[in-house]
Amino acid sequence: MYPSSVSNRTDNELTIDELARETGMTVRNIRAHQSRGLLPPPSVRARTGYYGPEHVARVQLIRELQGEGFNLESIRRLIEGSNGSTGQVLDFTRKLREPFEDEKPEVVTVAQLADSFGAEGNPKHLEKAIEIGLLRDLGDNTFEQPSPRLAAVGSELRDLGISTDTTLQTAAKLRRNAEHVARDYVRLFLEEVWRPFEEAGRPPEQWPQVREALDRLRPLAAESLAAMFGIVMNEAVDEAFGKELDRSKKPSRKRK
Repeated sequence: MYPSSVSNRTDNELTIDELARETGMTVRNIRAHQSRGLLPPPSVRARTGYYGPEHVARVQLIRELQGEGFNLESIRRLIEGSNGSTGQVLDFTRKLREPFEDEKPEVVTVAQLADSFGAEGNPKHLEKAIEIGLLRDLGDNTFEQPSPRLAAVGSELRDLGISTDTTLQTAAKLRRNAEHVARDYVRLFLEEVWRPFEEAGRPPEQWPQVREALDRLRPLAAESLAAMFGIVMNEAVDEAFGKELDRSKKPSRKRK
């Protein structure tokens, strides 16, 4: 390696070994990311490559995105489309993968599931609950409840005398309806916000507006669903019980 005086090295420049120590990534991985196009090439002087703050930031971004569950190909596409706004990309992807609700999942045992899914411990009930997303099997007879509120609803329905089979069938229908609503709102965001942003070349100055739109979409979707459900529920109750009351008013036919 040549001395810094020969290469006119500045204070914020790093060799590949120093970059590896700075970021906690191996030299081998840094070179692999460079060959994949994830990392821009260094500035080469006197046969030595020097990396600057932008390389440190990029390596940190790659590590954070990997920690968020993105594979290297997805990261490459994100970086290529960011127009240099890698910080905005990271903020957006974090927001994209945030849980929709603040509700914290709970870990429960089979015995603790009795209130929601029946004291008889019917394996079919557990299988159905897992299938529709009410439970996640963690092994060793333990399960995660993504939504304890839904579990509480199941318990209250049992107190009303509604069978576990009926409760799970209703939950499955509710999930299908919720999937339709969720897809409609995702489609709305893609067609009205994301695709125009994509067609414009993902301008760096527009990343904050795109993220804000995603932020606002989440509560708007929940609020509109709850409001529309209130309207439809009122209409359904009026219609159903109106028919029942009309039926009770009709005089019964007496046999002659």
